[in-house]
Amino acid sequence: MNILRHIDPADGVAVLTFDRPGSSANVLDEAVLRELDEHLAVLEATPGLRGVLLRGAKPTIFIAGADLHALAEGGLSPARLAPVIDLGHAVFERLARLPVPSVAAIHGACLGGGLELALACDWRAASDSAATKLGLPETGLGILPAWGGCVRLPPLIGLPAALSLIVSGRRLAAAQAARAGLVDAVAHEEYLEAAARRLLARGKRPAPRRRLVHLAPLRAFVALRARVAVAARTHGHYPAPPRAVEVCVAALGKSHEAGFALEKAALLELAATSAARHLMGIFLGRERIKKSVADPRPAPPRVAAVVGAGVMGAGIAWWLAAHRVPVRLQDVSPEALGRGLETIRRLAAEAVRHRALTPVEGRAALDRIIPIDADTPLRGVDWVIEAAAEKLDVKRAIFRRLEARVAPDAILATNTSALSIDAIADGLAHPGRVVGLHFFNPVHRMPLVEIVRGPRTAAAAVDSARRLVLALDKLPVVARDRPGFLVNRVLIPGLVEAVHLFREGVPVAEIDRALEDFGLPMGPLRLADEVGLDIASHVARDLAERLPHLAAPGDTLERLIAHGWLGKKSGRGFYTHPTRGKAKPNPGLRALRLAPENPASRAAAPDRAEIVDCVVLVMVNEAARCLDEGVVDDADDLDLAMVLGTGWAPFRGGPLHHADALGAAPLVARLDALAAGGRPHLEPCAALRARAAQGRTFFPASPKTP
Repeated sequence: MNILRHIDPADGVAVLTFDRPGSSANVLDEAVLRELDEHLAVLEATPGLRGVLLRGAKPTIFIAGADLHALAEGGLSPARLAPVIDLGHAVFERLARLPVPSVAAIHGACLGGGLELALACDWRAASDSAATKLGLPETGLGILPAWGGCVRLPPLIGLPAALSLIVSGRRLAAAQAARAGLVDAVAHEEYLEAAARRLLARGKRPAPRRRLVHLAPLRAFVALRARVAVAARTHGHYPAPPRAVEVCVAALGKSHEAGFALEKAALLELAATSAARHLMGIFLGRERIKKSVADPRPAPPRVAAVVGAGVMGAGIAWWLAAHRVPVRLQDVSPEALGRGLETIRRLAAEAVRHRALTPVEGRAALDRIIPIDADTPLRGVDWVIEAAAEKLDVKRAIFRRLEARVAPDAILATNTSALSIDAIADGLAHPGRVVGLHFFNPVHRMPLVEIVRGPRTAAAAVDSARRLVLALDKLPVVARDRPGFLVNRVLIPGLVEAVHLFREGVPVAEIDRALEDFGLPMGPLRLADEVGLDIASHVARDLAERLPHLAAPGDTLERLIAHGWLGKKSGRGFYTHPTRGKAKPNPGLRALRLAPENPASRAAAPDRAEIVDCVVLVMVNEAARCLDEGVVDDADDLDLAMVLGTGWAPFRGGPLHHADALGAAPLVARLDALAAGGRPHLEPCAALRARAAQGRTFFPASPKTP
């Protein structure tokens, strides 16, 4: 039983409590919808009924949406989806047409189908908890709200606000939802049901007032602006957002039945696209990783220490503290600690401003961080995460001192992005407890953490690392201790290739625009500026020395660094980065007079297609090598890590999905042509050649790009 029904004899209000057995989340599937329909049928025939109140029994989730696992198992075919869409429309409409008022008392996540269920109620009350978030994230999965979201939301909050919410997939805190008109009352969790019952006392909700912006000329203008904004953001690669705009506009003013038909047709069309299949696959991959440990709610450490209060160390310390972990933050001087604590204070203020934490929670998180500037004992610490300078001798020295200061069962982790875990652990009495925990910058935004397993790292340390990362609401992917691990091993060759194209005379903006049009979230040269040209140069040189098949980075980055141009952190790199306003290509680059490093190697300047192929296919080639070498266990983990760690064209599924979409034989032929044209480092690897010869793909039945 997923829904419990109770009628309060004191006021005649029926309470429907959603509580999916054996699960930490409430989701909607066919069984739940049919069960809800049965309850509604009983309530329709119940004499003396005064109202219906919907609530969830889970501590942080009202209803998380449709059960996408069940839908995906059916293959997202029209034969599978159409009946489910029809059932949801019928049940939610039955709720909306009850002769008595209804209210959703929302505490926790109320997303997708969960919000569409709440929209079918007359009223909505929400708790002021940080766990309460309302949104329609379907366009991020390549589909659209199709249980009434596109029909009911625009009349309720207005077309412009509805389009913004649906197209972006943004999640609103309760107070934001109330300001938008999505929620009618906000209360503390303890008083939520009382607030919901007060809403029931208002009776059935009156029909929404007619808005001026919904008149035909203004509606067309709003739709046009939304389409332009969507096109600028998606570069035309994501069909769901513009289709959602179309459905919302067309359904406005029509009957619910007509609007539902538009939703259904659009969803069936979108579900058949490769973008939806890939985006849904990424979502399911994230869910798979979340369930990769036996305990669905892994406990965080009792106490953690972070060594190094720089940007990464401060970010890691804040994230631990925000997840209720007491932290000892250590650096070599009070000044360094002061800078780190100031960074943490800024992160706390940002979290409160964006309603990720309440002011009380933000203050409590800051209070969990204790700064220390000496090698004090750390016997009560479960985890130590080192985030010091990216120098092997420095890290070795830190770990030798740490080993004497911590308990025998404490795990020692390094946040290195490139250095060998085994080399860092060399000389320790117990190297098996050393593991890599590669967080990505900025820590509070990037969902991926690479867990790096050295040849001597104990399986228990890797398992503990996985549990820690999941407890911190991050997603772990385990990589072996190979040069660059996984993400940098695949990403850096693309950045180096972009630098070579720049050196050949291709303008900075042209390179980055071509790759953004391909689907990368940021052009490679702009990304190099964000990472820091000094860091990018160090990692690129280290990789080229350890992996001879990679192209050497040349002296371009070194020449920019010599001018003090380190990228965003110095205000200038390939771009100028003003305090306010947009970054623009650095005009000072022309004064460097950077001649091509190998001017005789190519007959003509590369066109846009060659720019994309050089940067993208070198990453695809390296991804295939990583899989062949066993850097990760499977292709799914590799592609998911690249999407989560770099934003690698999610609608394409990742570099190996892209390889399958191109076809192994055409891909090998293109790489051979690029290698013959003066780029010998782009010669296809043995793993790609073998797949081309054997007609094999990385994934079964991989969809082709349109």
